[in-house]
Amino acid sequence: MSDQKKTILKKRSGTGERKSLSLGKGLGSLLSDAPKKEDSTPKSPADIYRVPVDQIETNPFQPRQDFDEVALQELADSIKTHGIIQPITLRKLSEKEYQIISGERRWQASKRAGLVEVPAYVRTANDQQMHEMALIENIQRADLNPIEIANSYQRLISEFNLKQEELGERVGKKRATVTNYLRLLRLSDDVKAALRDGDISMGHAKELVNIENIDQQIFLLNKIIEEGLSVRKVETLAKEMKQGKEVKPVTEKKPASEFEQEIKLLQSKLSSQFSTKINIQTKGKDKGEIKIPFHSVDDLNRILELLGI
Repeated sequence: MSDQKKTILKKRSGTGERKSLSLGKGLGSLLSDAPKKEDSTPKSPADIYRVPVDQIETNPFQPRQDFDEVALQELADSIKTHGIIQPITLRKLSEKEYQIISGERRWQASKRAGLVEVPAYVRTANDQQMHEMALIENIQRADLNPIEIANSYQRLISEFNLKQEELGERVGKKRATVTNYLRLLRLSDDVKAALRDGDISMGHAKELVNIENIDQQIFLLNKIIEEGLSVRKVETLAKEMKQGKEVKPVTEKKPASEFEQEIKLLQSKLSSQFSTKINIQTKGKDKGEIKIPFHSVDDLNRILELLGI
């Protein structure tokens, strides 16, 4: 962390509470200062407080439905060593009762790490503002899968009587984008689960939603997963199915050859060695290529160092 980003903590006179630098842009535009009722109430969006974990309850509008247990434990281990770097955001319900706006993973991990209290920003927000804040914070950090986003959009529309265009303005998305997400809720449960788990892409799902027959949706879903169909191919097949044309059933895959099994094993070993997903593509009997992806200059340098280059 750079010196500019380090939190500057100062004790406030007579309270023992702490103050940090400004929260900055982004969610700050949605966050209002808490009313100045007493010294224990925040006076500025920059105020950071130590709040007991047992006085905090979960967000009823939490858009994220799935928490990775392994990742949660890794975060808990990190918090044990380094503490919480980014404070969570709460709204105050009463003198000793708070509700999470954003940061539930950090709160859950903090409890696992044995923390008694956590650093937090405290805001005033009604239910709609709270829902919007939680949704936007997760979207900005790319933490939500498409189905979770769709469910959150639908809940905002239903509970707060928003039109799609109004919702788009609130969450910073075009109306067409909001519409595409909401259409996902018409998918079968099997297709939703596949999208949630990353077995198919948003592009695949957008084509599947054009098929009204649930059995046909699931049939095409199986073809996508088993045959690795592209979005363009799915678009073509979906049109054919809507026109009543027969789509050939999924052909059974032949058992992997000994060579293919060795390639998969080698791919797994290389992925473990380089801590990134290595892809080995074969061409013919004795040709192919190895692809090593990198995600930043630092990541590239790390790979080059492992290769001795």
